[in-house]
Amino acid sequence: MTSSSGSTALRDARRIVVKVGSSLVTNEGRGLDENAIGEWCRQLATLVRDGREVVMVSSGAIAEGMKRLGWRVRPHEVHELQAAAAVGQMGLAQIYETKLRENGLGSAQVLLTHADLADRERYLNARTTLVTLLALGVVPVINENDTVVNDEIKFGDNDTLGALVANLVEADALVILTDQKGLFTADPRKEPDARFVHEANAGDPALEVMAGGAGSSIGRGGMLTKILAAKRAAGSGASTVIAWGREPDALLRLTRGESIGTLLLAQTAKHQARKRWMADHLQLRGAVSVDAGAAAKLRLEGKSLLPIGMTGVDGEFSRGDVIAIRDEQGLEVARGLANYSSAEARLLCRKPSSEFERLLGYVAEAEMVHRDNMVLMGR
Repeated sequence: MTSSSGSTALRDARRIVVKVGSSLVTNEGRGLDENAIGEWCRQLATLVRDGREVVMVSSGAIAEGMKRLGWRVRPHEVHELQAAAAVGQMGLAQIYETKLRENGLGSAQVLLTHADLADRERYLNARTTLVTLLALGVVPVINENDTVVNDEIKFGDNDTLGALVANLVEADALVILTDQKGLFTADPRKEPDARFVHEANAGDPALEVMAGGAGSSIGRGGMLTKILAAKRAAGSGASTVIAWGREPDALLRLTRGESIGTLLLAQTAKHQARKRWMADHLQLRGAVSVDAGAAAKLRLEGKSLLPIGMTGVDGEFSRGDVIAIRDEQGLEVARGLANYSSAEARLLCRKPSSEFERLLGYVAEAEMVHRDNMVLMGR
């Protein structure tokens, strides 16, 4: 299960999600750790200059709010947790904005709930926003919107959110920075013979047996939530590293191929995982028919599907549904995620993108199905 050799999983990663826990961000609840956050932001800036895209998922709003309100013990009442989150979020956003700007980077605050990622429309809107920010060279700083939800505060954790964000933006890797070195085969404080796990396969059931235990009094996640987050991230092809957040230059050294912390490898490549998911859809909501020219561009050139090449729409589907793309003979050329609903698609058939706003009142995407969200069939 262990490996002494470094892995290329992080070295080759171009899009990385970094998650930091409350105990690190707030220095065990004593207040936002300006020096630590500055160090992470310095490393993020180096990665961006190196041509990588990075997303930060940061805990700490409730813990910082507790400090500002003078509370020593985490409250149990939902309205008090929400109040702490509202107070703490102000400082959390400010310090990231300041430290990233000092390193020449723009930042954006994005507050999400698990519900945002469960709803199709909100999921796609969040994805489009984050991908646009990354293309602009801006670092999104994401936290749960604890101020307006209660079930996420009570049951959720930002390890899970980090994995969901990795899936959302199709990241190559997820790095979970924590107050522990990584995963051991047992609790080293109780088991002297416990061995450190350098590398394993994400989703291995044995990992969950090793990990148990609750989180700190400041945060909510323990090692088990990190193991389960790695399993979730692996579903979309992202490998995960669990490492000590105060390890010097941890992010930079990981992306140079050094072996730091516990590496949990995804067994399916990112694009393979996504395309397999689309190809395995047994029930499709609908389909669009395309002319011979569009079919050839899909089959031979790997192009996206533009509405101008569509000749008809079958079924009723929503934006984000998996639909079939059929040629003039009715054969399925490809399938993929629809950028427009069936009702909108009918209006867009044979129309150039310059007509979209006049017909719909808005423009979501230039393509009906983008090539990154498409899998060719029969290959």
